[in-house]
Amino acid sequence: MGTGRRSLITVAVTVVCAVTVLAAPGTAFASPTPSPTPSSTAAAVTNKDLEAVRKKLDRLYHDAAVATDAYNLAEEKAEEQSTELVSLAKKIVKGQKKLDDLKERAGAAAAAQYRSGGLPDEARLMLSDDPQEFLDGAGRVIQGERATKGLLGEMTRTQEDLELYAKDASDRWEKLESNRKAKAKAKKKIKKQIAAAEKLESELEAEEKERLAELERQAAQQAQTQWLDSGILDEINGKASAQGKEAVAYATAQLGKPYEWGAEGPDTFDCSGLTSQAWASAGRGIPRTSQEQWKQLKRIDIKDMRPGDLVIYNDDASHVGMYVGDGAIIHAPRPGRVVTLAGAGSMPILAVVRPDA
Repeated sequence: MGTGRRSLITVAVTVVCAVTVLAAPGTAFASPTPSPTPSSTAAAVTNKDLEAVRKKLDRLYHDAAVATDAYNLAEEKAEEQSTELVSLAKKIVKGQKKLDDLKERAGAAAAAQYRSGGLPDEARLMLSDDPQEFLDGAGRVIQGERATKGLLGEMTRTQEDLELYAKDASDRWEKLESNRKAKAKAKKKIKKQIAAAEKLESELEAEEKERLAELERQAAQQAQTQWLDSGILDEINGKASAQGKEAVAYATAQLGKPYEWGAEGPDTFDCSGLTSQAWASAGRGIPRTSQEQWKQLKRIDIKDMRPGDLVIYNDDASHVGMYVGDGAIIHAPRPGRVVTLAGAGSMPILAVVRPDA
């Protein structure tokens, strides 16, 4: 291949740089030592060029993963707020019916008073010449006063409840709309990042794609080897809990299924969709996103982790996998990949969390 072909790859990398948000950190795999390029392909795209492509792809897919987490969180919150709105609507309907009934009772009492000539019970009582009738009437007056006060008080409380429900419903609706906008924004960013990554990969020939895949494997293997060389695996000997075994069994059954952002099965998954569904299958509900899993679940030392625990990756908790033992995880890597086994140390570990602590 001539220098024109090489220039095409350089231009592709430059274009992707221009459309990518670079503020978020990329996946910091250890860089492998480039393999020597055969002399017969000296003018072709070099391993150095492909290494630059690999790092750029890591960054693009990392940013897409961050946006996917934002999308999933917005979707989860929108579902919660929709449920709350339905509940509030039911309360408003029930409260309005109650208020209508109270008003009807108040109207009936007023009508009864009108039919009696409008003379208050107290006045009719004072005009009575019968002592027994006076005593009986006194009791009825007291009961009537209490009933009237109770009726008015209940009407007031019901009216206040309705006003509160209406305000809560308005607040929930505003938050729902806000999360819908957040979902739309995240979705747009996800598509942009993935499209840029796919465009970059499409510029490569089949042989170059194979070499790129090999570089990815070398980077992951080197990072895993460095992690294992620390002796950490000698300290990890925890046994899975009963629920942990069920979660691992679920995750294992998904091996080979495609990655799809925002998906949580049964045919496709993103990283946190896989882990959340695995634990749901074991009877333990956990947060939907990797960032919320990191925030809300109990953190444990790496040396204490056991099968079923979740390994959170990158300094922004943008990726998660499930530890299955022997230094390995099952995870849904990124678009274009399938649910697979990987070394637990093949990516930078932020924390380990335990769903069934």
